[in-house]
Amino acid sequence: MCRMKSSEIPTAALVLGVNVTDHDVTFKSLSEVLQDNVTPYVVSLQAKECPGIKHLLQKLMGQLMDCCVDVDSSEEEECVNISQKKIRCSMASLSKWYESVTKKTGSETPSKKRTSSSRHWQSPPIVVIFKDMESFTTKVLQDFIVISSQHIHEFPLVLIFGIATSPMIIHRLLPHSVSSLLCIELFQSLSCKEHLATVIDKLLLTTQFPFKLSEKVLQVLINIFLYHDFSVQNFIKGFQLSIVEHFYSQPLSVLCCQLLEAKKRVNSLSHNQCENIRSLPSFRRYVENQVSEKQIALLTEDSFLKEVTQTLLEDLHIYHENYFTVLRCLHVFTTSLPKYPLGKQIRELYCACLGKRVWETEEYGSAVQLLRMLAKDELVAILQKCAEIFISSGKQFSNTVEKLEEFLARFQNLEVAETNEVQDMSVSSQKELQKKTDLYHLQKTLLELKESKRSKKLTKFEMLRFEVVDFIDSLVRSYLAPAEMQTLNEVVYFNTANTLREHLNAAPRIALHTALNNPYCYLKNQTLKSDVGCISNTAPDICIVYKLHLECGRLINLVDWLEAFSTVVTAVEGTDPDSVATDQVDEIIHARFIRAVSELELLGFIKPSKQKTDHVARLTWGGC
Repeated sequence: MCRMKSSEIPTAALVLGVNVTDHDVTFKSLSEVLQDNVTPYVVSLQAKECPGIKHLLQKLMGQLMDCCVDVDSSEEEECVNISQKKIRCSMASLSKWYESVTKKTGSETPSKKRTSSSRHWQSPPIVVIFKDMESFTTKVLQDFIVISSQHIHEFPLVLIFGIATSPMIIHRLLPHSVSSLLCIELFQSLSCKEHLATVIDKLLLTTQFPFKLSEKVLQVLINIFLYHDFSVQNFIKGFQLSIVEHFYSQPLSVLCCQLLEAKKRVNSLSHNQCENIRSLPSFRRYVENQVSEKQIALLTEDSFLKEVTQTLLEDLHIYHENYFTVLRCLHVFTTSLPKYPLGKQIRELYCACLGKRVWETEEYGSAVQLLRMLAKDELVAILQKCAEIFISSGKQFSNTVEKLEEFLARFQNLEVAETNEVQDMSVSSQKELQKKTDLYHLQKTLLELKESKRSKKLTKFEMLRFEVVDFIDSLVRSYLAPAEMQTLNEVVYFNTANTLREHLNAAPRIALHTALNNPYCYLKNQTLKSDVGCISNTAPDICIVYKLHLECGRLINLVDWLEAFSTVVTAVEGTDPDSVATDQVDEIIHARFIRAVSELELLGFIKPSKQKTDHVARLTWGGC
């Protein structure tokens, strides 16, 4: 307020990024926060609803007053209805309305006034949110800002510009004479990648939700996010779709729940569900590693199988707890390295560890080599962070915490010892050089020092650093085994990536061709089944027309096409197709043909031809 001139409108430029599909959720949350804590008068506007200044004022006043606004009413006219109040669209009307509302609030009883003032400001401003500023026309924005600046003394107004690209768009849309009427403050939201990291951390890297995604499925969702829309909302929808597909396709998904509930459900498994457990690949591997007596019991006795299943589910739960703790510790180490060999984000590291033995990869080997060259200060800071992670995870890593604290103590003791050792070495080397002053002995002494440096043993710090890296490597090998190696992983992991890709990566041309060429694929009606290459008269009209058009060349004669369509439609048993003449085509069949051709044109398969008026041009070629 100190920097703002009297005629300037306070304006927030909110840069949200290119993930436009998430903007509605952001603005909805922002509006709720403002209405709860600042002002009840919050208006959200979109460019498609405001092609002109009249429409903008109509939407603004309609949302504020919750009434029907008449744009075309004149200055003298006042229309009053019993159910809805009609008022004139202008800033003067808005000013009168705000004055009447604030007076009404000021005349309330002290108790009511105290309640409202605790949530809202004493003079609550009118907040106008332009959700997609880039899409608004320049004239609409200029007119609204100029008109609003003339009435800024009558009621408080705050503008919020939602920006997807860059703040420079404000100066491109508005000339200096208009932008100078705004007191702009820039706000930058978190990047969509940071939001995605939070979502993955809350949904996947936790034991609170037993459902998990396999490496291929997670990679499909991340690729769609990175290369298509940057939409966190669509990522969550893909995650929800994965849950639906898993519970629909996996008979044992009833066990995909919290550990205590899963143990209860194991006891109620039917014989068929026990057979489903026995048929799981991971359970087969488990049975093969048991002694012969236990193998027979697992394959024949349902009660014994249920007891073992409860134990295996508990082991799977413990595996996930340990997995995510060690994964976070490894992420602390790898993010301190240059060029991030295992990825900068934890999702990248999670994908690398999820589908294979990460310690066998080339990236992990290079990361370990770089870890063996870390400076002492960096290594001590990393160990302190890892100790905090293991302490917060619980008692199962108490031995690990003790080992890390031991390493930290040894690093502190090393600092004093190494300082004294370096001082002694420097003093002795200086004495050697002072004794032998001639050139021959000096060269000999320098060569001996050089050779001693080459063949010298590792220092205590280097040995301790190697010990720390080896300890972390042992944790990785012990706890970050791939999920597919765990028994009963199929119960909680969704791994049919192809199914998810078909749902999310739309192929409209293939889907359209399949629907028109083989309608049975989608409608599942037995009467629509037909041999390859045949055209059934029971198929929808557009399917018949589509199949006939595939047999034509670049230009299609409408008369011939109509005759062929009529022949297929009237081809029933006992009817001679040649008996149906062109001039005797039923009017209903003619109307059905015209409608089917219009639908094909709407879908983009044909278009009218300028060469011949009674022909249409074919637009698509090749098979799918």
